[in-house]
Amino acid sequence: MSELPEGAGVLSDEELQRYSRQILLNDFDIAGQERLKAASVLVVGLGGLGSPAALYLGASGVGRLLLADGDTVESSNLQRQIAHTEHSLGLNKAESAAAAIKAINPSVSVEVIAQHLDAQTLPALLQTVDVVVDATDNYPVRYALNRACLDSGTPLVSGAAVRLEAQLTVFDPVNGGPCYRCLYPQQGATGALNCSESGVLAPVVGALGSLQALEVIKLIAGIGQPLKGRLMMLDLATNEIRYLTLHARQDCPDCSHLHAEG
Repeated sequence: MSELPEGAGVLSDEELQRYSRQILLNDFDIAGQERLKAASVLVVGLGGLGSPAALYLGASGVGRLLLADGDTVESSNLQRQIAHTEHSLGLNKAESAAAAIKAINPSVSVEVIAQHLDAQTLPALLQTVDVVVDATDNYPVRYALNRACLDSGTPLVSGAAVRLEAQLTVFDPVNGGPCYRCLYPQQGATGALNCSESGVLAPVVGALGSLQALEVIKLIAGIGQPLKGRLMMLDLATNEIRYLTLHARQDCPDCSHLHAEG
């Protein structure tokens, strides 16, 4: 992340107290918290993954959250989408999640985008954010997000979960490595698994969404080693975790121009 402008992200006494357990971390400290406060993050999809991701980002002190989802809350969502309650039924998911975040941390600026994003709406939006969380199960949107993040140079934290399995990675090809289409070249993903057909245990999406929030915080604060160029695969039936090294595809129609020899 870039250096903070003078005066940006300065913490109040109340914020120093609220975030004291994070500030105690040597690698994070006050500087990391100030970077969070000055940052803007777009969360696309406020379902099973986006709910815990958005709640933790808000609770952690990300200064500005943009929440995008065109769906409404249904009773079948409540088993795992923890930003929503019985009182949220029939509400737009982004609006419901925004209320939940505000209940935890009123100081966070939360902007609701109560619609599905697409290739037309994404480019202008991404000019205003530092990191994007891909928490959608809509594959055309995933490909549109990939393209828009490439064009804007915005890191993309991508996660997916189904049954008792999950995977997570960070795409930042402008700074090296692959993009989403390098990993999944074929648009359409007609054979992809989804929760509505294959099922999912509630804590699986909770664990993965929390890890997405963690990757966002690492990127913003400049701590740890984000999952760039690595795919973390979790089998939570056995608690087995594997890592795959990802490489940019030289024939990728989205990002090959970034890796072409000059």
